[in-house]
Amino acid sequence: MKKNNKILSVGLCGLGLSGLLLGAPAFADDDDDEMILTSKKITQAITIDGVEDAIWDSAEDIEIELDKTPYKPSNGYEGITETEVSIKSLYDDTHVYFLLEYKDPTHSMERFPWMKQTDGSWKQLKAKDSTGHDNTYYEDKLAFFWNINASKFDIKGCAVACHKASQGKINGIEDTSPARKYTQPGESIDMWHWKGVRTNPNHQIDDQFVDSTNDPKKNKNWGRKGDSKTGGGYKNNVANGAPAYTAKGLTATSVAILDNEKVPFDPAYSASDRIPGIVTAPFEGSRGDIEALGVWKDGVWTVEIKRALVTTGKDADIQDVQFKDLSKGYLFGVAVFDNSQINHVYHYDAYELVFK
Repeated sequence: MKKNNKILSVGLCGLGLSGLLLGAPAFADDDDDEMILTSKKITQAITIDGVEDAIWDSAEDIEIELDKTPYKPSNGYEGITETEVSIKSLYDDTHVYFLLEYKDPTHSMERFPWMKQTDGSWKQLKAKDSTGHDNTYYEDKLAFFWNINASKFDIKGCAVACHKASQGKINGIEDTSPARKYTQPGESIDMWHWKGVRTNPNHQIDDQFVDSTNDPKKNKNWGRKGDSKTGGGYKNNVANGAPAYTAKGLTATSVAILDNEKVPFDPAYSASDRIPGIVTAPFEGSRGDIEALGVWKDGVWTVEIKRALVTTGKDADIQDVQFKDLSKGYLFGVAVFDNSQINHVYHYDAYELVFK
């Protein structure tokens, strides 16, 4: 594996990611070869099962060091503060594939689960820090950031879309988050967000994007939004201070309730029993464009990803990076979330995907 220590762009982002300028030229300096992820042409489709099958032996890998965090949580567990992500890519006539591996010693697969109390009530487990975010009862996540048309992304990386509060305010609005994401008017960025509890059971990535919305009254997540969908998705499992649903066959290791298996909540549980805090179903429409599956084993996550080179659907060109021209390079960044709502490990560098 190649290890890189060069800094190409510097910026602090709420997801800590670098981005892509569609159609940006490939790096000209041969010394930057280790910044390039080469996607090799194949003639067979890949089964997305979170396993590194023999076909991946033909792919070249790069290793990206993640050793930055946006802040230190005030409520205890900080998670991993550094790891290295190994990435490979292959493509065929219609799809591009990625294989990512990184060390994470804890298999964190809870997201605000319910636990029955000794008095018969139910409590949703949470331990939020001073920013209002959790890193105790949460899920492992992984994110890619790809720019669609954000100006100066090739120079500033994710800094063009990520904005820190100055004395607690952004655009005059009180805010305590380490960073908020929004672009300039008319610009958007593609975000692929793999979530261990909410999307992994459906073998999907949450396909999202960032636009120029900078008013939480218009969108509570500012510029960060989900792609267009026609059905499916995840929701909190809550009704009247207790779980809304349960499911037959739940075990102590169940991470979510599948929507097609949910049944009305039955309170006949013992004290300390837990019920997942999420009900989930596969996204339908553009938000479900990306197939993925992550498998954790012996302290290592392996995440396998498949997406069409060119997507279609409502607002596809605004919400999705389009790999239309395979002679051009596409810059990207990656971040890892260890049992954390927003805290993560990331890098300053911009890496480039090229098609061979």
